[in-house]
Amino acid sequence: MRGFTARKVSQLVLGVSALAIAAPAAAQDAAATVGNPGPSEIQDGAATTEDASEDLIVTGIRASLREAVDIKRNSQGVVDAISAEDIGKFPDTNLAESLQRITGVSIDRQNGEGQLVTVRGFGPEYNLVTLNGRQMPTATLGDGASPPASRSFDFANLASEGISAVEVYKTGRAAVPSGGIGSAINIRTPRPLDKPGMRGSLAVKGVYDESYNEGTEITPEVSGIFSTTFADDRVGILVSGIYQRRKASVNTGSVGFGNSFLGSENDWGTLPQNGTPGSQNVTNRPDQTDVYEVPQSAAYNLTNIDRERINGQAVLQFKPSDALTATFDFTYSRNKIEARDSSVGVWFNFGDTSSAWTDGPVAGPIFYTERFGANSTKDLSYSGSLTANLSENKSFGGNLTWEAPGNVTVSLDAHHSTAESRPSNRFGTSTSVGSAVFGVQEQTLNFENDLPVISYQMRPGVDALNPANINATGNSFRNAYVRDEINQVQLKGRYEHDGNFLDSLDFGFSFIENRVRSAYGFVQNDTWSGVGTPADLPDDLFERVSLPDKFKGVSGANAGIIPAYYRFDFERMVDLLDSRFGICGGDGNCLATFDTDRRLVEKTISPFVQVNTKFDLFGRDAHIVGGVRYDQTTVSASSLTPVPVGTAWAAEGEFNIIYSSQSSFLTNKGSYENWLPAIDVDIQPLENVKLRASYSHTITRADYNALQGGLTLNRQFGIAGGGGNRGNPNLQPFLSKNIDVSAEWYYGRDSYVSAGYFRKKVSNFINSQEIEQSAFELRNPANGPRFRAAQAALGGTTNVALIRDYILRNYPASVEVLRNPDGTPQLANGLYQGRILGLPEDGFVNFRVSTPFNSDQTATIDGFEFAIQHSFWDTGFGTILNYTIVNGDARFNNALDPNVGQFALAGLSDSANAVLFFDKYGFQARAAYNWRAEFYAGGNPNPTYVDAYGQFDASISYEFRQGLTVFAEGINLTGEGRRGHRRSDEFTTFAQPGFARYSAGVRFSF
Repeated sequence: MRGFTARKVSQLVLGVSALAIAAPAAAQDAAATVGNPGPSEIQDGAATTEDASEDLIVTGIRASLREAVDIKRNSQGVVDAISAEDIGKFPDTNLAESLQRITGVSIDRQNGEGQLVTVRGFGPEYNLVTLNGRQMPTATLGDGASPPASRSFDFANLASEGISAVEVYKTGRAAVPSGGIGSAINIRTPRPLDKPGMRGSLAVKGVYDESYNEGTEITPEVSGIFSTTFADDRVGILVSGIYQRRKASVNTGSVGFGNSFLGSENDWGTLPQNGTPGSQNVTNRPDQTDVYEVPQSAAYNLTNIDRERINGQAVLQFKPSDALTATFDFTYSRNKIEARDSSVGVWFNFGDTSSAWTDGPVAGPIFYTERFGANSTKDLSYSGSLTANLSENKSFGGNLTWEAPGNVTVSLDAHHSTAESRPSNRFGTSTSVGSAVFGVQEQTLNFENDLPVISYQMRPGVDALNPANINATGNSFRNAYVRDEINQVQLKGRYEHDGNFLDSLDFGFSFIENRVRSAYGFVQNDTWSGVGTPADLPDDLFERVSLPDKFKGVSGANAGIIPAYYRFDFERMVDLLDSRFGICGGDGNCLATFDTDRRLVEKTISPFVQVNTKFDLFGRDAHIVGGVRYDQTTVSASSLTPVPVGTAWAAEGEFNIIYSSQSSFLTNKGSYENWLPAIDVDIQPLENVKLRASYSHTITRADYNALQGGLTLNRQFGIAGGGGNRGNPNLQPFLSKNIDVSAEWYYGRDSYVSAGYFRKKVSNFINSQEIEQSAFELRNPANGPRFRAAQAALGGTTNVALIRDYILRNYPASVEVLRNPDGTPQLANGLYQGRILGLPEDGFVNFRVSTPFNSDQTATIDGFEFAIQHSFWDTGFGTILNYTIVNGDARFNNALDPNVGQFALAGLSDSANAVLFFDKYGFQARAAYNWRAEFYAGGNPNPTYVDAYGQFDASISYEFRQGLTVFAEGINLTGEGRRGHRRSDEFTTFAQPGFARYSAGVRFSF
């Protein structure tokens, strides 16, 4: 779980060898008709067989790889591609899973599937994704509590069956749209006139996911595609449809965290200094210059996922003359995910603690324990949520291509595309309904295993596994809506020259209008200290769930973790609480009214020109391609946000902002422009050897969250203060100056070896600075005369629970005491419950407001790419091996002062692939191992890392009669899990077990 170990390498070698021996693989449907020459017969990629009658029909894996080799070889600049083996048959069931096989491409997974793509160490936000050359909108809801941040395309929304090829442009080109300093990724869909005639396929399969907590369930996937041409191949129609259902589970042991500290700091949440009360309970306390973090919360979450994905496409092409082609297409994708989560967890108040630490300079926790007094209302939390969200993407486009006289081709392309995400239930986007057993006496978090080990001890007489002791607590329902609309018009032209040096001239113009709207609101009841009594919740509402068996394969699962907990029927719980306590207003509808509404309008014009030359060098063809693209972008960011009017101390360590029913609207504007030159050179010094060199400027635009308008404060804050963020629509895009050199030897029709070096110097990095400030004259109820008077009256105690009780009892004019139906105060362990309002005489709340800005720092990212693709003569066997090394000076330094933000780039990591395939005699098989090194996942000034991860996949199929194929595949066959950590590798933030996923089915093609 923590690296590319020898055990994993041996697993790969044994698995690949076994598959190669036991399951030879084969060609499927025809994709290309070419010869099968040896190396000496290849010249400029063309076969020179003497007898054309001996040409072979190459299909399946080999045809797909052959087409990908042709794209790589014949392109200017560094381009890699993956092609479908035939119509409706892509190599992997998930586009991201396919892309990770490309040199320099790695992915991040969510819910057991590839979702986001990193190229050459640049994360998903630095890569531009287009569909048939068109910029696509994206909409993600995230946690429902903030505007969408990322422009990253979510590959989980698209099924692979409707894709013909994916191209990854690693070097900048004037003719390629701007927006990706990592890469520009173009997804191509099939067109009926590209391959005239009638073709199609229909596939049906069942999927079994071992991760599913609720038993064995096989879910269906059905895909079909049909393409035909008529009227002498001048009219073509293509339709495709995909339906996929998947049930899976994600089980997570997680640790929440606050801020990082230096050993010299003495603040809320820090360890006691040597010689002060409590310091004797700290073993190997971090030194004064060491950096450390303490846990704030910990939980075990079991999440059951039900995902339904529908994709469809319709294409109509009309060719009234040989010179004119009209294309109209509609692409639709719908991804509906329902996630039911239940958890057990603890929170830390940083009172009477014991802990042990590793040595510095970055000290990691070995264990962290906290004890609670008899009057404490400390609880063991049983929480649940139901989240059901729907994402819909629609794209309607038209293209008119005219082969005009004079060797000129002109293309006019336009599309209107939308991406929309919204909840598909009556509760909201992100929900949390709490219940708890009060009476925790001691709780411990142990970090000596991959899985954080949570344990607890209740006070005498309190049984945490007796449902009669469970009390309802707080809840929140977050409602969000996101819509991204892109309208784009592109006019492109190409002039083919008949001269000796000038080969062709490309020119064009693009206009993009990008409109993003995000809106969200909250229904929140901060009764975390309890509401009602346990008698309000019937015992049959709860179901006991065991835990150790849900974390099989993760070290620590059998090291004394919480043995079991209770989950509840979410809908029934909410309806019960709403009927008794009105948590949603009493009508059962918990969808919050939007009180924040953000609008972003981004308009970009982009003319370009590109000159393509061809000349003779060393008796062979050489090329120079040079051009420039000009981008001019304007940004208008408007924000309708709620206005804070007060504060309330709602629970022992929880403070809330009170909002007015009124909102204010603010608009900010910004603009920028960029000249983006690009030049590519390639020569062939030897037969079948290509040398390439490229230089280009590329950009990536700031994420939507950074461009937002207005000031947003976190709704909850602590005794020490709160947080917030303010956007900046004047942000300039990231700018990268790129150098690429590579050497490629195509020593066989399907075989090549390549090595390359890349270097990117990136400026205009967007950093975040935290400014400490007050806001809206909000007051801190725990920083004023009442707090100090209570402390004095209680003998100088620091027990926050007792201080709250004193204020609630003695200051009736400024508090709201919770009362029983008979009017008596509600008590918990003898303490008053309620909230304390902030007063003008209290001190201001100190907010750390994060604001993005373009730093003057630069980063240099460089690395090497090595790849080999080899077919073993006419045996049908072949292999693909690649390795990418990424270096850079933009890495996070964990040992630096945690109070200072750093300049760091998320996603930098090495990656590797090993693939063995067989394609002959009607059999087709593939075994693939993908590995990615540990990488920094973000967070500044408090970083998070994801551990190294390796996954072994395999597939096999047999075409037992023409056009009829049976197939099976396995994903993550070795059950590798995932883990993340903070500055110290000891400080685990999440650990998840890994499970295999299997599918099998039948496919008919014609």
